[in-house]
Amino acid sequence: MSSRTSPISQPITIRRAVARDAKRLTRLVRGSGAYEGKYASAVAGYRVGPDYIEAHRAFVAVGADKHGGRVLGFYSLVLAPPELDLLFVADEVQGRGIGRLLVAHMQSEARAAGLDCVKVVSHLPAEGFYHRVGALRTGTALANPPAVPWDRPEFEFRIPSE
Repeated sequence: MSSRTSPISQPITIRRAVARDAKRLTRLVRGSGAYEGKYASAVAGYRVGPDYIEAHRAFVAVGADKHGGRVLGFYSLVLAPPELDLLFVADEVQGRGIGRLLVAHMQSEARAAGLDCVKVVSHLPAEGFYHRVGALRTGTALANPPAVPWDRPEFEFRIPSE
């Protein structure tokens, strides 16, 4: 089994993001391999600031390491209107279940907040991921040049009550 698809071997904790995570989250967004080439303009200059972290339900997946915890991925849930605004997993650990863990955590947070669905406007390369984790395709978000010059698939997670 290749390291790209082997399960993560370290314990993973999902915790609320804090202001001191902002620079690491920004680096994760800007360094994402999914935003290379023609997609680079979408994240060039993008910043996940402490103000963003405080305003939204942002959570990080942290893996144990010799430095006490490495950010492997994160997501941000906006409550009104309900939307999964950001979801990123570090390139070197993709395919190991971290994205699934983050989605399951997001669904639990959404349920606790009383939401019955959460919208996602997906990046084109992430479309297959959202299908695999149970999101339903609901439409297309039209291009919004110059920031996003391409159409994007829209999805919805249905959040059943327990």
